Amino acid sequence: MSSITCNRHPLPNLHAPRRRTPFSPQTHFPLPRVGFTIFPGLKSYNQRLAFNSGVVEVHASAWDEKPYEILLTGKISYLDEQDVVTFLDPPKELIPLDPISYNPAAYLWKKIEDIPEERRLRLLRLLNPRLISRAWEIAGTRYDDPKFAKKIASNVLRKEDGQMPLEFYNCRTSGGPWPIAWMNFFKKAIFCSDDGSTYGRFISGSIVGQLVNSFSPLYFVVNQLKEVMSTEQPCDLAYEFGDGLFSLHQYPQGFPRPVKHPYPFDDQVVIYIRHVGPGVLVGQAWQEGKELEQLPQKLCGEILMVKDHSAS
Repeated sequence: MSSITCNRHPLPNLHAPRRRTPFSPQTHFPLPRVGFTIFPGLKSYNQRLAFNSGVVEVHASAWDEKPYEILLTGKISYLDEQDVVTFLDPPKELIPLDPISYNPAAYLWKKIEDIPEERRLRLLRLLNPRLISRAWEIAGTRYDDPKFAKKIASNVLRKEDGQMPLEFYNCRTSGGPWPIAWMNFFKKAIFCSDDGSTYGRFISGSIVGQLVNSFSPLYFVVNQLKEVMSTEQPCDLAYEFGDGLFSLHQYPQGFPRPVKHPYPFDDQVVIYIRHVGPGVLVGQAWQEGKELEQLPQKLCGEILMVKDHSAS
């Protein structure tokens, strides 16, 4: 009888040490968390792919016990912050649910709320001008829900006994034409005056902006407004710059007295504000012009404003 030979592939050694490569990340989730939601009804589980940065590990941070990733560059990427970025700029392979089935502004609000307030300032670096404009668009869906439309990100117009603590915000925009090119990154202060009105001021950290701070402080008055004049789109507040000659008898210590605004801020500049999340606002600046025949034009790109809780 002839024998039959059967060639088999050798079985893998399951006990052999596992070889690690730069593209095989280790994932650790000390917290009882199996995944994070990118869109309602869609979950991305523990393993994350980062084709450009190369994710190495995922941890639970001792800082408020929030999960984060350590990238090959050594930088820390918090998952709650990345959820905001992913929602504003979803990968092509991730198709969000029909906006009719949920409110995008409510979802974005919740994702911002999940970020500890002392870490929300990091959004200024994570969100580029295109995503800031996207945040303005998504914030506009908040007005589709009458109950949610009442939520506010800041109490700038809710004063007790006419008093309101001084608030500082860090801001980012895409800048604009030469007179305001210094406005890529700047600060904003909000305060209450003795006349019962709420005022604010833009403060720049650039060399050119520091000259503006000293000789032409950019004060504005804060008013409640429901509509952008130029587009008839909904909004919550308006920062009206006027000519800058406000009758302020009381303002924060160290602030200069108001003077006439330089151009273009003396040309009926108004920044319309939408609430995006706790301590986070997005604005759209318009130069509406003093002349009746003058057509309104956008002054710069949309402006992201994040409250600095350490300075308030």
